[in-house]
Formats: sequence, C-alpha cells, structure tokens
Amino acid sequence: MGLFTLPPKTSQDSLDLELFLKGERMEAPLHRTRKTLLPEWFPQSGVQLTWPHAETDWAPMLERVEKCYVQLAYAIASRERLLIVHPQPETVRALLEEQLPQRATANITYFACPTNDTWARDHAFLTVLDTAGTQLLDYRFNGWGGKFEAALDNAINRQLHDAGILRGNYVDRLDFELEGGSIESDGLGTLLTTSTCLLNPNRNPQYDKGQVELRLAEDFGVDRVLWLDHGALAGDDTDSHIDTLARLCPHDTILYVRCDDTADEHYAELRAMEEQLQTFLTREGKPYRLLALPLPDAIYDEDGERLPATYANYLVMNSAVLYPTYNQPEKDRAAKAIIQQAFPSHDIVGIDCTALIVQHGSLHCATMQFPKGVVGSSTPL
Repeated sequence: MGLFTLPPKTSQDSLDLELFLKGERMEAPLHRTRKTLLPEWFPQSGVQLTWPHAETDWAPMLERVEKCYVQLAYAIASRERLLIVHPQPETVRALLEEQLPQRATANITYFACPTNDTWARDHAFLTVLDTAGTQLLDYRFNGWGGKFEAALDNAINRQLHDAGILRGNYVDRLDFELEGGSIESDGLGTLLTTSTCLLNPNRNPQYDKGQVELRLAEDFGVDRVLWLDHGALAGDDTDSHIDTLARLCPHDTILYVRCDDTADEHYAELRAMEEQLQTFLTREGKPYRLLALPLPDAIYDEDGERLPATYANYLVMNSAVLYPTYNQPEKDRAAKAIIQQAFPSHDIVGIDCTALIVQHGSLHCATMQFPKGVVGSSTPL
C-alpha cells in the first residue's frame, strides 16, 4: 500500500461534512475551511451526458448505443437535472421528447458544443468545495495518454462555464493530465487510485509519485492516497482506471471486483488486488469493509477482443445507484444485491450496457455528477 500523510486538519466545518457522510441529513449549505474533493454520494444538482453522434467512434452502431443513452437519460432525468452536451442537441431533444415522458424531458438542459467522443467522466469538471465556494477544476484530457483525439472534448468545460450552464469558480488545471475515472474520494481526505494510471508516463511524465501526491493534496485537500498496484481488465484503454476496479463508499466501505474463476485471465491480477485492499486501513486504523462484486462472464467484440465489462462502473445519484448490466441475469442480480449493501437507502437501477462496452467503457465512464448549486435549470440549444 502506498500512503501519503499530511498533518491532520480539523474544524467544525470539516466535522459537519463528516457527519453528513456518516448519514446525517443536513439542509443548510456546508461552509468549509479547507478543500474537499466531494464524494459521489454528496447531494447533487445534476448529471452530465456527452451524447454520441455520427462523428464519433460510435458511428457504425449509433442507433444501438443511443438506445442505451435513452435509458440513461430517463433514469437520470426522472430523478435529477440532466445536462446533455452534443454538437446538434436539437436532434437529441427531438429523440427524447418522442420517447420519454414530459416529466423527464422537462428536466433536461441541452448545450451545443463540438465533441470528439462521449466519456464525460474523464473530460468533465472535478468539483471541490473550499472557503471560496464551489471550485470547478478543469484538467487536461489527452485521450487516455494520447490514444485518441481529444482536443474538442478538452474544450467542453470552458464553454459550459462561459455559457453559465455550470455555476462555480472556474479553475484552470490544464497543466496536469487527470481523468475523473482515475480517482475516488471519500470527502474526508482519502483518495483511492491506481499506480498504473496516475504514474503512467503517458500522463504526467515530469512528475514522480511524491510529486503526484503533493499535487493531489494541493488541488483536492486530501492527506491520504491509497495506491492500488494490481488490477487490470482486458480491453481497457484507460491504464486501469479505479472506477473499473474498486470504489469508495460511505461508512468506510469499498466495493471491488473479484474473479473466482482460476482459469480466467483476470484471476491472478484481481486476486492480488483483493489482497492489497485487505491491507488498506481507514483513518482510524481499522480495515475497510470490503464488498466483492462478481466479474461478468467474458464478452467479446466481433473481432474476438474481450471487452472490459465491470459492475464497479456504477453511478451514485441522490436517491438511486445506476449500475451496468450485461444480459447475464444471475450475475446482474448478484451485483445489484451487493451494491444495495453499500447503499441501503438507494434504489439500485440496472441499465443494459452491452452496447456501451463495445467502445471499452461503461456507465460511470459516460456520466459526471455535479453537487448542489452547480447545474442550472436553463435550456439553451
């Protein structure tokens, strides 16, 4: 285990946040004296989808993947504000108004913007709270280490902020390559990540491990970084994003992917990851509560390449957790039951993501949540 520790910071405001994260309901805004990278289960104002179109890699299967996005749009917009980014959002609006009830479509904001692809998790803002209010941190996105063109996606955040769609202080962090899917925060100063991604020379080669930790501390107010050194999924383009492998949850819980089939190519790496997770300790020096998600049965594309299907790629919302299903009823049900253990007060809603994984991502990769007060209610096109 890698562990980075700064002197502890305590204040009544940080205690307030701890109480919230322990399950207390708070109606008043939280005022903080330090930076806090918000956890996914913090109260939200909305979720972003960057919608697929004919100029993306989805072109050969656009109709199929749009069916998945329509399901996502309904599951989100029936519960929270939905922000849809697309070069020609009028076409998406027409599609959704034809297929979804008015109570959902009335909850959608559309924004016209050129895009390369659809993976909002990795090009969208990361949100921090501090004494100056809500900070929208805009990091450089380079297509997961230069694997894909990303210049248009890398420019989305600034345009959203300049248009007033997202409220908060814009913070330029474009000198540093960082994707939202590569980090997990508990909101209490602990961050979970993988060394194979954040320390990969195709991201920030000028930084060593200590410098990366200092940057994370500076930007996010974290004082503990838990480094996973094992775990990888076949077909993954991200160099092992943490959101494909293990997720921080409330009450010192970690959901993670486990492989029980010794003949599976993932067995050794995921077993080593599990053993490392068992060594991680909470801030109080206790083992984390570990909940194991099944690994989906192998799914292959038309060229025989295994796709990175994972149940860890779920999205936490205010009242629901949306999780990917893969047309594997027994394992889909088992994953739902395990996620329910981590989020007992949430509805656990499955979304068929067999189309989404064809381009090597899943549900969490396609979404980005924003906290209360960030997503406006206007509907520009």
